[in-house]
Amino acid sequence: MSFQEAGSADCLSSEGSIELTIKPKLKDLGEFSVRRVLPAARRRSVGPFVFFDHMGPAEFPPGEGIAVRPHPHIGLATITYLFEGEIIHRDSLGFLQPIQPGAVNLMTAGRGIVHSERAGEDLATTSRLHGIQSWMALPVELEEIDPAFQHYSANELPTVEQDGVGVTVIMGSALGVESPVLQHSPTLYLECRLWPGSSFALPEDVPELAFYVVTGQVSVDGHAFAEGEMGVACPGAAPKLTAQEDSRVMVIGGQGLGARHLWWNFVSHDKDRIEQAKEDWRQQRFGKVDGDDEFIPLPE
Repeated sequence: MSFQEAGSADCLSSEGSIELTIKPKLKDLGEFSVRRVLPAARRRSVGPFVFFDHMGPAEFPPGEGIAVRPHPHIGLATITYLFEGEIIHRDSLGFLQPIQPGAVNLMTAGRGIVHSERAGEDLATTSRLHGIQSWMALPVELEEIDPAFQHYSANELPTVEQDGVGVTVIMGSALGVESPVLQHSPTLYLECRLWPGSSFALPEDVPELAFYVVTGQVSVDGHAFAEGEMGVACPGAAPKLTAQEDSRVMVIGGQGLGARHLWWNFVSHDKDRIEQAKEDWRQQRFGKVDGDDEFIPLPE
């Protein structure tokens, strides 16, 4: 998929190519906490990305690990990308899929799906978990498509080495290569690994674009971005990242899809559709997850 022409609005920031810096909020999930970057008070989305969580790095003693019980989604696609650890995905379509570092689980909720995320085979040992979970809004005309699930192994994702920077193209196209991961709208998602002193110019002509520092520190226009910070690019800008130390940076972006309502695990352009999803979950009209039959009541 190709992008439309990038916007030309002037950036009001004195930092040049950066419009906004976002610092995440800590969110307690019970077993461990995550750093929630999107949605933020001053920026609800970047391209189709309406939700961006940095999980870990967390260490679990033997017998403990991630334990996300079956829960529903509508109107979005979720993507899980790990650096360390393993998660077992189960869903109401009947899929049971371990996800391991460098692989991609893409789950399209559409009109409705239920899934759980549990610790993997490392549950019996001391284990670590570190990764990114994102939600992408679906175009309005696709919000009610049939749910689907795709898994892509790490060796299916193209990686390019350029001037001391390793880039894995998780979604979309960059540096002359294209990811096989399905896109529902024009999307860019990269993992970049930078050595100290190396630089990487983000792709041009991406309508909405941001980067997130997972580890390390990079500078843009003389401004430092530390671990756990997101920089949102000015419309039409292609910021150049320079690493101050070994760094891992995620790049997200794409075509904006307009405003979306988010409530619990539901995403829609229509508030009434979210109310319907609430009632469907109360009445247990969503599907079931084979082998994982716990039920989570709607939040108060």
